[in-house]
Amino acid sequence: MAGFWGKRKREEQQQLEALDADLAIRARAALVAADERIRVTTDELGFAEAELGAESTEPLREALTAVRTHLAEAFRLHQLNHDHIPDTAEELRTRNARIVQLCDWAEEVLDDRTSDLAERIARARRAPEIIAGIRVDIDRLRARIPHARETVDRLAVRYAPEALAQVDANPAEADQLLGFAEHGVGVAERRREAGQREQANLALEASAESVRRATTLLDAVETFEVEALRAESTLAAIVEDSRGDLVVALKEPHSPGVAQAIADLQAALASLPPAGVNTDPFTHLDRLREANSGLDAAIAAARERAARPIPPLEHVRHAIDDADRQLAVTRDVIAGHRGWIGADARTRLAEAERTRQDLDRYLGEPAATAIVIGDDHREHAMAIARRAAALAGEALHLARRDIDSSRPQDPGQWGGPGGGPGWGGGRRGGGSDVMGGILGGLVIGSILDGIFD
Repeated sequence: MAGFWGKRKREEQQQLEALDADLAIRARAALVAADERIRVTTDELGFAEAELGAESTEPLREALTAVRTHLAEAFRLHQLNHDHIPDTAEELRTRNARIVQLCDWAEEVLDDRTSDLAERIARARRAPEIIAGIRVDIDRLRARIPHARETVDRLAVRYAPEALAQVDANPAEADQLLGFAEHGVGVAERRREAGQREQANLALEASAESVRRATTLLDAVETFEVEALRAESTLAAIVEDSRGDLVVALKEPHSPGVAQAIADLQAALASLPPAGVNTDPFTHLDRLREANSGLDAAIAAARERAARPIPPLEHVRHAIDDADRQLAVTRDVIAGHRGWIGADARTRLAEAERTRQDLDRYLGEPAATAIVIGDDHREHAMAIARRAAALAGEALHLARRDIDSSRPQDPGQWGGPGGGPGWGGGRRGGGSDVMGGILGGLVIGSILDGIFD
């Protein structure tokens, strides 16, 4: 048995030594590769500075400085692995793992920084080609400006000025942008010839952006004409559908919401200009869509209300009166037993009072004196009132529990002379004797006020 475990231990030791040897080879290879990468990236930095300028290449320069600092640690660890002082296997393993980690980090940092510059360097080296392309685009777009102006003039005959406000200035703005782009490419050429590559690249990027914006403006003129025709076609269909919706809405259950939605849709239809008058199809289309959506929502609400009967006003008033009576009784009991009532009952009463205040805010006036409560508000008002009454009832129940637990349990504890009934004598108020508990609480509370306050 001992031979089996000894053999297994030798095998594990051999595997660990093989892994350590492989790690040492990886550490040496990573150190050589990282050192070569620093040399190559330093050369690339010089080329990048020549193409883009020192400011644009500052991130790469900072990355190289950081990499050199950390690789100095890797070289120091490598030197310790090969000095005259013997090292344990664990020490060698730890150093080699750290060397691999530092070298991998250096490769990642340099890859990240050089990839950021690669596209810009490629674009800078293609600057003459890009300048030529921008000049071609400027000429092509300038040829489109007269047609864009004619299109705007033609649209002005058909559409209102507020509809054309989004495109009527586009031809002039595009002309200005193209002038700026042409000036920019000239600046870029002169700066490149003077060796000011960074300024040349900035001017070239600004020119390219101006060309892109001019293209967008001229395209928007043609797009507007297509979208306006589509809006007119859609508007005609929605007008027809809206008139049909009005006929259906008049047969639906009536409510103030439905009546207002019908009026809004009729007003939107009436605001449409007659034939031959310049119009804004986008605005009219948006208004009709909004009115139709409002009518659909109002009809849905009316149907839902018709399926659920509205509580009579008398029932709502009864619920409000019940909540007020329950709150009054609970307040009296708690006020008459201030020294006996716990936090639960007081908290529940405060919640009931807040709920009752919410009812006043919901109705916009004191609910106790409200003469008229609209159909749309009755159901919710009754729910709030019932909630306030329920909370007040819970507070009263908790208060009575506190009062019962605080009373003397021995009838003779506070009894009069001869053991006669005193404060604790007589019958205690039961759960069904609410009035007796209230009156007793008021009397006892008035007597104890001077003791506990």
